[in-house]
Amino acid sequence: MTLLPRILGILYILFISMFAFDVFAEKVPFLRQFAGFIIHMIPSLLLTATLIAAWKYPLIGGIIFLLICVGFTIFFHTYRHLAGILLISGPVFLIGVLFLVSWYIRQQAAS
Repeated sequence: MTLLPRILGILYILFISMFAFDVFAEKVPFLRQFAGFIIHMIPSLLLTATLIAAWKYPLIGGIIFLLICVGFTIFFHTYRHLAGILLISGPVFLIGVLFLVSWYIRQQAAS
């Protein structure tokens, strides 16, 4: 159970990172494309930092993933469409819940 949220987290980060590459299709100077790429990578970098924290501290990571889910829902307006919830906010919510379940199972096994 401890590997599932980690694997899903890695896959989701890779999925979200794909959207950053669309800036290279524009006909603008390279430095401008690179700046756009970095800006588009901010959610992926935030998720990567959270995944690293959650790897060692599942409780804290699970809570942060749930907070990121709320932030994504508000910032990206995913509440307006079911597809937005399923593709953007939903996986982050699921990963957060799975990290919390992983922490709970680990606590039960320790006691």
